Amino acid sequence: MRRRQHFFTHEADTPEPLELTIHRTLRFSEVDALAIAWHGNYLRFFEEAHTELMRRIGLSYERYFSAQLGAPVAQAHVDYHAPLQLDEQFSVTARLFWNDGARLNVEYEIHKEDGTLVATGYTVQMFIELGTRQPCLAPPPLWAECQNRWRNGDFADLTISDNN
Repeated sequence: MRRRQHFFTHEADTPEPLELTIHRTLRFSEVDALAIAWHGNYLRFFEEAHTELMRRIGLSYERYFSAQLGAPVAQAHVDYHAPLQLDEQFSVTARLFWNDGARLNVEYEIHKEDGTLVATGYTVQMFIELGTRQPCLAPPPLWAECQNRWRNGDFADLTISDNN
């Protein structure tokens, strides 16, 4: 079943989800024999928006490595609504939802330039200690620092559109 509502809930006593949108064009290397986006690329599109959102809030890969943290994907889901065609312009929105655990809950939307919904989905990432590969049972300091900044409103102007 294709879902159009949010995958995660926003609790009333928590900060609003953080959101970032990127814009891009479907490339030849991303299509199948029908000249539409190959289904496996949708997770790559999600990752592009996800990576930029995380970078903007201080959770870059460099900072993960410095903190000896990883955040592997524990769950990923995509619902396909309409195909993207070769050279078509589209946007990808990543939306990070607050949670008190040692995890990242991010949902995604892809839209065509005319607003047509192309795909929705989500990823759940669990923090691990790189040295031991063991899951973090509590939010690691890097995530706690980000949460403090989020609660303090440091990311209030984050809803930005980037052209890629």
